[in-house]
Amino acid sequence: MYALFIVLNEVNLLDEVLERFVEVGVRGATVLDSQGMGGAMVHGPNRSLPLFGSLRSLMDSARPYNKTIFSVLESEEMVEKAVAAVQTVFDNKSSTGLGFMFSVPVGKVYEMSKK
Repeated sequence: MYALFIVLNEVNLLDEVLERFVEVGVRGATVLDSQGMGGAMVHGPNRSLPLFGSLRSLMDSARPYNKTIFSVLESEEMVEKAVAAVQTVFDNKSSTGLGFMFSVPVGKVYEMSKK
């Protein structure tokens, strides 16, 4: 088993990413509201943290929030299908910094249910 994580900076693409998941057979995923470290530093309550001028101006235009999607998938083959499906969402997008994906092996999964 593998966990696939997607940090999606272009939150308007969320529905399309989830549609692609369904198309390739991903049966479930969890979507969390998230914020990167840079966004937290620039847009958060500690705005007075010292940053280089060029870095601050770059970060000021960055999106303060993103979405993190994760799903536990049964095989490496399913991970590859899901990754390929998600990449089709970004094929026609010219912008950089749309997000990133990574997978990690999962040792065990425990269902939460009454016995």
